[in-house]
Amino acid sequence: MTLEVDLSALGLTAAQEREYRSLVVDGSGTEDVLAARWDRPVEEVRGVLGSLRDLGLVEMVTFEGGVPRWFPMAPDIALQGLLNSRRYALSVAEMSVAALTEVFRRDLNHAEVGDLVEVVLGAEAVRGRFLQLELSAREEVCAFVDARPVAVSAEENRAEEQALDRGVTFRVIIERAAFEDDATVAEARAALGANALVRAVPKVPTKLLVTDGAVAMAPLSVRGYEAAAVVIRAPSLVHSLVTLFESVWAAAIPIVLDPEKGLLDGPAAGPDTDDLALLALMLSGLTDEVVGKQLGMSGRSVQRRLRSLMDFTGSTSRMQLGWEASERGWVTRRSVGS
Repeated sequence: MTLEVDLSALGLTAAQEREYRSLVVDGSGTEDVLAARWDRPVEEVRGVLGSLRDLGLVEMVTFEGGVPRWFPMAPDIALQGLLNSRRYALSVAEMSVAALTEVFRRDLNHAEVGDLVEVVLGAEAVRGRFLQLELSAREEVCAFVDARPVAVSAEENRAEEQALDRGVTFRVIIERAAFEDDATVAEARAALGANALVRAVPKVPTKLLVTDGAVAMAPLSVRGYEAAAVVIRAPSLVHSLVTLFESVWAAAIPIVLDPEKGLLDGPAAGPDTDDLALLALMLSGLTDEVVGKQLGMSGRSVQRRLRSLMDFTGSTSRMQLGWEASERGWVTRRSVGS
């Protein structure tokens, strides 16, 4: 069966789209079976399947005495979740652009441009300004970190360590793809060990650094320069960026440091893809048994997962858990009704 689909707008790579479509159309399989079906090395297949699992598009199930098999998640749940995330990110970006434009124009009437915005050109200059801002922080640093460092790599950022030693609080949101870099993982481990707070999202809206809620630094695209940035001091502009950070922070999944297993962002730190699907089905009014049947788990497992989520959110009832899930951005009306 040939099924032509285009999921690139959801951020899927060509390989991810192709293999997910194959699982939906041709059915599940073990890694060896799928490697033969797709005519690719097992290691490559395992990598693609792992990335699809991170996106909540597939799950691995091991039946008693059997070899693990990979199954596709239902498109109306899995893909709708990605679509909702994209729509939300676009709406946040659109509102942020409008707010920044309005505030920028208003503030320009009351101050010199140089007092509000500083343009920094060139990788070396951007690196120096970034580290300088971190070193100048007194109370808190908030940051978005993506998977494409241009001016400041994880290995070069020693200012963060010095600021943490001074007692500065760090709240960092890292996109998941960045954890493929060993240096980023090492930096996250060190930061968590120093009591920084780290959360993960599928993708950050932009690179961003905010120090003490007063100065912000964001990337700028300037022809002829590999790297450029804008340093913002206008209070209303910085406030808008802080609001953006807080909205993404509220929906992000906490990363915790386990002494034995390293970084964790699964059930020990928040909901995984199974938990999100479980919450959506529960909020649709289905019984535990029906939810378990749809997700391939027992009713007892459903109850155990819900209990874990209630403990994590501090909820005393399923109704409160549903409210917490909505407030934290884990579920939306669209995902519950899909």
